[in-house]
Amino acid sequence: MNERRMEPRMLCAELVELMWEDESGRGQRRVANLEDISLRGIGLQTERAIPVGAKIVVRCSTSEFAGTVRYCLYRGTGYFLGVEFIEGLTWSTNEFRPQHLVDPGMVAGKDAESRLEG
Repeated sequence: MNERRMEPRMLCAELVELMWEDESGRGQRRVANLEDISLRGIGLQTERAIPVGAKIVVRCSTSEFAGTVRYCLYRGTGYFLGVEFIEGLTWSTNEFRPQHLVDPGMVAGKDAESRLEG
């Protein structure tokens, strides 16, 4: 899959709750692992597939994010979802900071938060 994000992607690990409605309109809930986060979206790992195009709410320890599933791929240990936040919503470490947060592109003298907030 080609990388299409323009902003930095931060690796993280935290359990979150997903909520959405299935095709019949019934509410669904799942626990997922938050794998990465960027200004405009998140990557999640789940045990079951969630339909592409589904409107979901992701409940973290201190925040909620609404978005749309853009892809759902099976990769040996589970399903990996790419979720794009709804228009106008962006992530900030001031509002939510995952327990484990790593900047894989860290460069000397420039920390992750300044890259995200700048």
